Amino acid sequence: MQTGKFITIDGVEGAGKSTQIEFICDYLQAKGINVVLTREPGGTDLGEKIRELLLSNQTQSMHSDSELLLMFAARNEHIHHKIIPALERGDWVLSDRFTDASYAYQGGGRGLDIERIERLEHWVLGDFKPDMTLLLDVSVELGMSRVEARGQKDRIEQEKQDFFERVRQAYIARSKKYPERIKLIDSSKAREHTSAQIEQILATL
Repeated sequence: MQTGKFITIDGVEGAGKSTQIEFICDYLQAKGINVVLTREPGGTDLGEKIRELLLSNQTQSMHSDSELLLMFAARNEHIHHKIIPALERGDWVLSDRFTDASYAYQGGGRGLDIERIERLEHWVLGDFKPDMTLLLDVSVELGMSRVEARGQKDRIEQEKQDFFERVRQAYIARSKKYPERIKLIDSSKAREHTSAQIEQILATL
């Protein structure tokens, strides 16, 4: 039986997830909570190998359906071998991206049929959902300027601006569809401003 909490953090490229993940881990650990930090795609040995394929600049010709299926293959491993065991131990799990990213990137960005993604989600996850999703929102222009400052881009980061505009709008649409779970957070200002918003939300858990 699940006893821990499952929190996911998501958003467009350059939204500031890495910075806020560090804040969330520190915040929860200060409350005496054991936190398992993980990511998607990845989180397991097989998942990390799939991540390499998905983000490699040598796989530019990958078909969009293949990308979606690989994401869910990695997610299946992730759930069964890392997330659920940690929750059953009573740990809290914080994942850098989860299923909402498939709806945003493969659904919004690639234009794949949402019903197909839903069928995959039901097949792999059943009724399993995060307890809370923190969706960091920033304009595509600002987000990509942050990505540019980081240096070399991976396969996904090399997409054009209109791709990321579609991704962002898909994320926002999901936050409106599932407002109880997905909390939309403005991450365009100073990191402290974003952290303060997150702290208020985490307090409700």
